[in-house]
Amino acid sequence: MKIIGEKINGTRAQVRTAIINRDSNFIRTLAEDQVKAGVDLLDVNAGTTPDREPEDLVWLIKTIQEVVDVPLCIDSTNTIALTEALNHVKQEPMINSISGDPERLENMLPVVAKHNCAVIALALDESGIPKSVEDRMKVLKRVFSATRDAGISDEKVYADPLIMTIGTDTQAGLIALESIKAIKREYPKAHITSGLSNISFGLPGRSLINRTFLTLALEAGLDSAIVDPTNQGLRESLIVTELLLGQDKFCRRYTQAFRSGLVGINK
Repeated sequence: MKIIGEKINGTRAQVRTAIINRDSNFIRTLAEDQVKAGVDLLDVNAGTTPDREPEDLVWLIKTIQEVVDVPLCIDSTNTIALTEALNHVKQEPMINSISGDPERLENMLPVVAKHNCAVIALALDESGIPKSVEDRMKVLKRVFSATRDAGISDEKVYADPLIMTIGTDTQAGLIALESIKAIKREYPKAHITSGLSNISFGLPGRSLINRTFLTLALEAGLDSAIVDPTNQGLRESLIVTELLLGQDKFCRRYTQAFRSGLVGINK
């Protein structure tokens, strides 16, 4: 499973302050800590106003790449910022994100196709987030039709079924899991990702909810997630779940993690 580190996001107060004040040490530490925890990509979201986002996003990318060399997931719907940012990445990036919104598809797909990179595709359109699995799949059908027409292979698409909080809808977890299964059936070559921690928003004991949901989502077909990689409980659940699902050949990852103390501590 691919882990996309979520912590460099300007919608978070501390990160936003660091971006505005050009606190490079703070950003570098966030990047280094996530890489040490074992991420496959780092999500990079400036989260600032459209007029300053291009400059902020480029600064973030340059600052991060000074200390780590993992691929970046460039998180922006601002095509000017995105286009400028992609001129500065050192490795093939991922773009976060496109959706079923016709305007967003029109603006973003040429950028994705030009760079031939992976892209996250959200199961929403200009009307918002569909409530049912069926309606989310209708949106994704339009998205996959557009990506295929643009020459983007299904293997490059990371479909996001949109995990919502069970704090406001107790069926949200079930809807997300059924959406993951439906995507896996309909688009077997595509990947599936999502912001995992959304499931627990507004509830106490979020870490417990998140790691339990991760286990269920992996079994349903999730093969990537935007998460906090420094959460040891979450990483432990991931390693053990992959072991039990037969995704850990010869149990190597589990045994190595046990020897290093990543799993099994105080058990």
